[in-house]
Amino acid sequence: IPLRGCSIDIHPNARWKQNGLTVAGGNEQGNEINQLSNPLGLYVDDDQTVYVADQSNHRIVEWKSGAASGQVVAGGNGKGNGVHQLSDPFDVIVDKERDSLIISDSLNCRVVRWSRRNGTSRETIFSNIVCVGLTMDVNGSLYVVDSGQAKVRRYRRGEYQGTVAAGGNGQGNRLDRLNGPRHVFVDRDHSVYVSDLGNHRVMKWMEGAKEGIVVAGGQGEGNGLTQLSFPQGVVVDQLGTVYVADRGNARVMRWLNGATQGSVIVGGNGKGGQSNQLYDPFGLSFDKHGNLYVVDNVNNRVQKFNIEFNG
Repeated sequence: IPLRGCSIDIHPNARWKQNGLTVAGGNEQGNEINQLSNPLGLYVDDDQTVYVADQSNHRIVEWKSGAASGQVVAGGNGKGNGVHQLSDPFDVIVDKERDSLIISDSLNCRVVRWSRRNGTSRETIFSNIVCVGLTMDVNGSLYVVDSGQAKVRRYRRGEYQGTVAAGGNGQGNRLDRLNGPRHVFVDRDHSVYVSDLGNHRVMKWMEGAKEGIVVAGGQGEGNGLTQLSFPQGVVVDQLGTVYVADRGNARVMRWLNGATQGSVIVGGNGKGGQSNQLYDPFGLSFDKHGNLYVVDNVNNRVQKFNIEFNG
């Protein structure tokens, strides 16, 4: 199963409950263990444990399914560049093979690994990279969005140079360029999907391609069904349907493979804090059952939307 993907086939007409359940945070902004502050990326484990990049608290917090509060599993020692610190972390994933967290430590311009077994084993994997979103493919290759260089880099296990998997031709709106890339998803064929924030589109780069394909948005910023506004998290299902956190429009959209317009699957009810609303949705993930998790940034919470109809 691709990271953040799901093991079930999701029907093109699947529906999710419109009222989300808060599974992390939701107790206003703060630094207590039951609070979040500007959360960005997330990772959902097989048992529905949620890991959140709690940006302004400079920590990664783990919330077990049904828990009323989280547990700090990385950082939380103030903002800084020490080995025990993080600075505005953007994203987090779990490397199951090495039982560790891989974290995009954005303001420190480094990607770091923290052991899950004993919180003391830490290492910097890559440095000097303006890193935002990250993911891993089924072979264990790591993909890091380098926002400063407007590209996505792929690092095979043991590699430190990496190769360009998307973008890398400077900033711009041509098909071979990105403008403020943010989140990344990689499917089973090693195709890379990246939210191209400044171009209000999601791009797909097939392995080895010299340019990408627009798979969502790309019609300028707006709130029409053909448009996106500063897109963030992106996930893709087995059929190639693209799901994107349409941040500026406070909604999550679905774009079927090859479609020229999308449909709203959750949110889209204005910016707000009700259970059917979002306010700056960021990270996006499925669990293996097809339930959708959305980091609701301004509301300082993670919302879970249960799949209701599939087929």
